[in-house]
Formats: sequence, C-alpha cells, structure tokens
Amino acid sequence: MPSVAIIGTRGYPSYYGGFETAIRKLAPYLVDQGWDVTVYSRPGATRPDDPERDPRVRVIQTWGLEKESLSTLTYGFTAARHAAKEKPDVALVMNVANGFWLPALKRARIPTLVNVDGIEWDRAKWGRVAKWLFRTGAKLTAKYASELVVDAVAIGDRWETDFGRRGVFIPYGGTAIDTAPVPLGYEPGGYALVVARFVPENTIPEFLSAAAQISREYPVVIVGSTGYGGELDESARRLAEQHANVRWLGHVNDDGLLFALLNNAGAYFHGHSVGGTNPALVQAMACGAPIVARDTIYNREVLGEQGTYVSPVPEAITRSVQAMISSPYEQERARHNARERSERLYTWDLVCSRYDQTLKELANARPL
Repeated sequence: MPSVAIIGTRGYPSYYGGFETAIRKLAPYLVDQGWDVTVYSRPGATRPDDPERDPRVRVIQTWGLEKESLSTLTYGFTAARHAAKEKPDVALVMNVANGFWLPALKRARIPTLVNVDGIEWDRAKWGRVAKWLFRTGAKLTAKYASELVVDAVAIGDRWETDFGRRGVFIPYGGTAIDTAPVPLGYEPGGYALVVARFVPENTIPEFLSAAAQISREYPVVIVGSTGYGGELDESARRLAEQHANVRWLGHVNDDGLLFALLNNAGAYFHGHSVGGTNPALVQAMACGAPIVARDTIYNREVLGEQGTYVSPVPEAITRSVQAMISSPYEQERARHNARERSERLYTWDLVCSRYDQTLKELANARPL
C-alpha cells in the first residue's frame, strides 16, 4: 500500500479555507484508491467527533506558532520534520511557504508534490517580511519540489515566467447543489451575498461600502472574517448594527447553510483578485449562484466569456449586484453558465483523480 503525507493545511477534517476543503475531499478518496493517508494537523483545528471524519485517515498533530505570518511556516516545519523520519512514499505539500522544508524531504528521498496556491507575495495583507518569506519559499519550491500543482492556467504562466517551471493543472472542485431550502427567512433570488476571507485583495472594503447602498433595496448577507479580528471585522459589525437589511454571519462552518445561501442568492459577489482558481468561486458555481465577479484574469478563466464582471469600486459593485437581483432573466443566465462550467470543468471527482494519478507517478519514480 503506497503512503502519502499531507503537509500544510490546518488539518483533517477542517473547514478553514480552500486547502482544507480540498483535503476533506481528497484524503478519503485516496484511501479508497489504496493509499495509506496521513494528514498533519494543528491542535484545536479539528474535532475528533466530527461526523465527516473518515477514521481510515491518520491524523497527526504537531506544534507551531499561532501568528498570521508565521503559522504556516512553523507548523510546516514540524510536520516536515516528522514526515522526514517516517519516510512516506510521497508528500503532498500545500503552500510555497513550506518550500523552506523541501530540502529536508528531498534528503529523506521523499518525492514532493507542491500546490503553489496563489501569488502570495502580491497580497496586500502581507507586510515586507512575510512577502519576502513567501517569495523565497517560492524560489525554494521551484528548486526542490519534485512536481508542482497549479490551480489555474494563469498561475502556471506566472510560474514559468518567474521561476522557469510549469506545473500540473489541478483546480478546485465544487459540491453540486440543485435546490436547497431558503435560509434565514429570505426570499429566493432576493438578496446579495458575499463569501470571503476579510483581506483587502478580496475587495472586502469596497463591498462593505457598496453593501450600505445595496441594502436600501435588497437584503445583504456577509459571510467571512479575518480569523484574527481587526478593522475589517469591526467594519462589518458596525455595518450590520447600523443597517437592518445587512446580516454579518462571520465564518460559517456549516456547509448546508453556506450552500443554501449560495443556491438561493439573487447575486453572489466574488471579489478575489490575487490567486488562481478560487475555491469559493468554484463552490458558488456548483450551487448555481448568479455571480458578479471582479474583473481579473483568474475569474475570467474560471467563469468564461459568459461571466458577469465588474471593476473593484463601490459604485460599480452596487450597480451590478442590484441589476442582477432585479432581473430574473440575468439571474437564470448566470446560474446556467455557472452550473454548466462547474459540471464540465470543476468536479471533485476530476480533481481528486488528477491528484491520485500525479501522486502515483511520483511514488513509482521514487529514488531507492
């Protein structure tokens, strides 16, 4: 039985972000394909009694520093050190910040498949030191990783330009939802929705400004937070207190609620600007949400020519979101486009099978 160690997420099963969602789907799939799967986790990030937890997946907790700019680096170090001693047949490493630890895995003769994620050193939320860490981690990843995963063609182009390496294209998947009960007492198709981590490059400040205007005509539901508190969380709290038509739910772990919100929204705003194929966007597509997306090369790659795009300013966001909610025709057109592309390009079966195939190729080519 081949063995794989998964390094660089908060754990299994975890609901924090895109990496964690991917591993929730991938780990049991790999077990079904005959893999011995170990997922490295952080203390407190998972629940042993989680009903979604597959007992066949081995979970190992290691230590690290719970600081935004250091958590990935420190937990990655302890996980990589443990894996280097255990010597699995292959390691799946998430995030280029863990590029610092790839030499140790290479010395242990463990092939590595690294999901490079987005272009982290371009993100506005990181300071100078953090950007340097990510950029340096990316250089080390380019040098030492056995193979790369890029979740968007545009990310692959950027890596070829910056580092002279291409990767295997494996995007994220979505869980298809045709219909779901209308949540929280709203009318189906009658409210605006945003689901995002609260960072500037996700256009959250601009959407919060737009939400005050949108809420004069339609309810607005905001899902997300920084995870660490701060100015954007406080802005969302004040907005919800001052506008009865605005509801801030914070981070939502309940997939049933999240999928129902997406499935019944009148307009889902997707403001992510840095990164490749965004997991929240792919899930919104699978739920048939009518999407208004910030105009970026990544969002255009995922949504295609039939997508609805907007510039990242509050006035434009307000106009586009209100126009989508007010037009049943535009809603239906957007829903059809989202579902068609999701079913054709972004299913979890397709994603997991590509990981399985690539990991097997690396394990079979492992140096003796």
